[in-house]
Amino acid sequence: QVQLVESGGGLVQAGGSLRLPCAASGRTFSNYAVGWFRQAPGKEREFVAAITWSVGMTYYADSVKGRFAISRDNVKKTVYLQMNSLKPEDTAVYYCAARFAPTNYGDSYYNTDWYDHWGQGTQVTVSS
Repeated sequence: QVQLVESGGGLVQAGGSLRLPCAASGRTFSNYAVGWFRQAPGKEREFVAAITWSVGMTYYADSVKGRFAISRDNVKKTVYLQMNSLKPEDTAVYYCAARFAPTNYGDSYYNTDWYDHWGQGTQVTVSS
């Protein structure tokens, strides 16, 4: 089993940056794919970014491409979401999620229902 804890959220002005760590605890984090999702008030949870275990392939929502970057440190069992050029529409609760995935699962990484481990979320608020 893997437990996930997000941190790093807060209030930032438009144009600013934040880095969100997602720390995993448990016996192992090997072979887990990790995704970041977000949910704004009154909206459905949406995909933001994902990273695979094996070769660290990355996937991004169109709305964050070029502004956000996902990375992972497998020794520290932590996945990071670097968010730059933040916009008010990026305001949401950000969640990290994981699933044991030793091979490539293609479009599954975009799917909320595919992940079976979730963190509690961290609030990001971007002021205009």
